[in-house]
Amino acid sequence: MLLDSASLYFRAFYGVPDSVTAPDGTPVNAVRGFMDIIAKLVSTYRPADVVACWDDDWRPQWRVDLIPSYKAHRVETVVAGGPDVEEVPDRLVVQVPVIREALGVLGIPVVGTIQAEADDIIGTLATRAQQPVDIVTGDRDLFQLVDDARDVRVIYTARGMSNLEVLTDEAVVAKYGIHGAQYADFATMRGDTSDGLPGVPGVGDKTAATLLQRHGDLAGILAAAETGEGMSAGVRAKLDAARPYLAVAPDVVRVATTLDLPEPDARLRVPDAAAAAAFAEAWGLGSSLRRACDAIAAVAG
Repeated sequence: MLLDSASLYFRAFYGVPDSVTAPDGTPVNAVRGFMDIIAKLVSTYRPADVVACWDDDWRPQWRVDLIPSYKAHRVETVVAGGPDVEEVPDRLVVQVPVIREALGVLGIPVVGTIQAEADDIIGTLATRAQQPVDIVTGDRDLFQLVDDARDVRVIYTARGMSNLEVLTDEAVVAKYGIHGAQYADFATMRGDTSDGLPGVPGVGDKTAATLLQRHGDLAGILAAAETGEGMSAGVRAKLDAARPYLAVAPDVVRVATTLDLPEPDARLRVPDAAAAAAFAEAWGLGSSLRRACDAIAAVAG
């Protein structure tokens, strides 16, 4: 099980009131919510291994160099000319290190690397896995990794933890009319305002899906646009006008699958009860950490 950590701790932060605090007054609503998410996931899907995939670089410069608008609307300017900082509520910022510590107490490894987003960590680990993979995320971009032949699926959290959606390739086809392997090209054409990707003006979900159904992939679509085979003049014109964007966008949208990452020791083990109790007391985590420990112990034991 590969966790899109930031996606989950943002969901936890907004799902639990930020009036929930540690004894020293530090907010711990996201920490508690994150622990409850882990308890739910482990209890429901009973994974043998769990990895918390991390955004060591939430907006890699190489992606920005290709498309300057990439995630630009999320940038918080702290120092003029300084590095990009993601806009994150202050009451969440202080909890992220605590979440990492809590993951350590649970024995769940955190994996990230320079110039890579959590999506890229997930893409690499999912691609090289020799066993079935569940990817837990609220990010549609990761639908591109769904692969029934390799038993890679997405547990999609967008509708809430009580309404999880398990996406196989069949489910992606039912939802969008395209296969998971076509999703990156679909997203490239459609665009995504949440990531600052403009897409091809005038090409929405329906047109993008129809083009992929007819021509297979973006390369096939652009080849058909050259010849006009099976394509209206209007759509050809839209694609031709967007060729500079389409020359670079696929590299931005596709997640990395070949990063040089160490093999994490992700096997679930029964957490140290004394260490967990001490950590929970220090941070005022109530029973949330215990529930996560119990869920892991039930699977690992």
